[in-house]
Amino acid sequence: MPNLLTDGGRQLLLGNEAIVRGLIEAGTGFASTYPGTPSSEIGNILEKLSSDIGMYFEFSSNEKVALEVSAAAASSGVRSFVFMKHVGLNVAADPMMTLAYSGVRGGMLILTADDPSAHSSQNEQDNRYYSQLSLLPMVEPSDPSDAKDMVKEAYAISEKLQLPVIFRTTTRMNHARGIVSFGSKADIKTKGYFDKDVSRFVNIPAFAKQNRKILLGKNSAALELSESSSLNRIEGDGDIGIITSGVSYTYAKEFIRNASVLKLGFTNPVPEKKIAGFVRTKKYVIVIEELDPYLEDQVLRICAQNRIDVPVYGKRSGHLPRAWEYSPDTLRSLGGIADVQSFPEPMRPAEIKLPSRPPTLCAGCPHRGMYAAVKKAVGKRDVVYCSDIGCYTLGVQPPFNTADFIICMGGGAGAAGGFDASTDQKAIAFMGDSTFFHAGIPPLVNAVFNNHKIILVILDNRTTAMTGHQPNPGTGREFGGIHTAPVDIEKLVKGTGVEFVRTVDPYKIRECAGVFSEALDYDGVAVVISKCPCPLELKKRKLLVPGYCEIDGSRCNLCGTCLKTVACPALSKKDGKIAADPSQCIGCGMCASVCPRNAIEVKK
Repeated sequence: MPNLLTDGGRQLLLGNEAIVRGLIEAGTGFASTYPGTPSSEIGNILEKLSSDIGMYFEFSSNEKVALEVSAAAASSGVRSFVFMKHVGLNVAADPMMTLAYSGVRGGMLILTADDPSAHSSQNEQDNRYYSQLSLLPMVEPSDPSDAKDMVKEAYAISEKLQLPVIFRTTTRMNHARGIVSFGSKADIKTKGYFDKDVSRFVNIPAFAKQNRKILLGKNSAALELSESSSLNRIEGDGDIGIITSGVSYTYAKEFIRNASVLKLGFTNPVPEKKIAGFVRTKKYVIVIEELDPYLEDQVLRICAQNRIDVPVYGKRSGHLPRAWEYSPDTLRSLGGIADVQSFPEPMRPAEIKLPSRPPTLCAGCPHRGMYAAVKKAVGKRDVVYCSDIGCYTLGVQPPFNTADFIICMGGGAGAAGGFDASTDQKAIAFMGDSTFFHAGIPPLVNAVFNNHKIILVILDNRTTAMTGHQPNPGTGREFGGIHTAPVDIEKLVKGTGVEFVRTVDPYKIRECAGVFSEALDYDGVAVVISKCPCPLELKKRKLLVPGYCEIDGSRCNLCGTCLKTVACPALSKKDGKIAADPSQCIGCGMCASVCPRNAIEVKK
């Protein structure tokens, strides 16, 4: 990791690292998150550095709570920063919409890391519309250097308007690397004081109506700031205009020649006068942006309102795609209306066929054992598998095929109750420990309250694995000078009124299958907790006891039960025998637990 605590000089930084440096230079005193790619590295860095920076930082139980704690800090005069992936803002939108009415006293940034092309997400929604819905100002950096500098600018906007500012990034900005010039570290204030103001901070209907008018006034003031902001600038000359923002600016800047570019960094409200003046001087304008025609529609509106008869090309005209992220290849489609720099065709010789590499559960992943046990117990029963968001989503793949319905964090348990009430099929829901604390408790309580006869499998691998092994309430906290004990999932589940609660070791597949058979026959809500640490987390902490599985060729009859049941990538069949790859095998023994001939021995 680069040294983010030094002053002066230049460093090559990841976009997320540059954002952390921006927080340091802006004097941010409070930060919170629920981890989600592509924003995860910010939290991983702050977990390590927050004490050295002098900043309070927490992994909250979900994005809604993360926004609420940061809102309280900002309302007390402390600069705060809450960050999440794009779908996380759906969870946090409830408090955000009313926080816009209350406003804040100290600066507050709400980072939403959008994921065009859905690299690690269940959708690629365009969160720029949240800024219009909430009437909150929004800024969008284009590269790591831009991101670092824009943090301080965004805080200035926030404090001038006394509003949170949406700081919108995308995957290619968060995960790009670029040269970043360091300024000076700022003094950090971590403690404030909340001066009570009921009419502002208690938005009952009588006060909310007045605060709505105040918010509209702030929105007008934000428009004036946008018109004069250095974040919105014109570069170059030419009678062809390019209007762009975010990472799309970098593609336009590098590959389109002989055009004038209006780079928008302050994108809500957009600078209407600046856009109108820019468009009037052009033969035609091309709007280059990823995902929805957010900017393009506003440019079209501004042209219509100002009776500017200049063609506007982009998504609406069919020149650019609306789906997926952009790349230099995307700009080829503008060849007929713009001077696109030629660049080599991708080198993909027809004779070279690259093997596909779909994501898969790791060797020794405890989820494999639980899925194998569930499949064994279910047999030919008609069930619906409701999965969730995490590593275990990969249970959708053969041979497990344990994902029939997935929508959002915690959605599997809620949907299972719906399937139970509306069909005669048995509903089985899977969710991880972090997801359980994030959004799994309410649907479990709902199932108890409404007598939904579901089975909830909590896959407790003792970490938030998918996003980089962050802690969660089930692991306890051990950083920043704060040490808390883990929340006991079994006790918590029993506290909701669930009577059938069993904790199992997923490496013991036969035993797990027996417990799950009982759960299938239980007339009520049944919860099975699969408790086993993620091997990658154990490796990271140097707690994994080295081991491997050895297959006795004299006993093995090549039945393939181990391959079909566990499907561990460390196992393979070639040259007439089944073998375990010692470079991958961790000696968990799942394969040994299902071998009908006891041909597999675990050695440590």
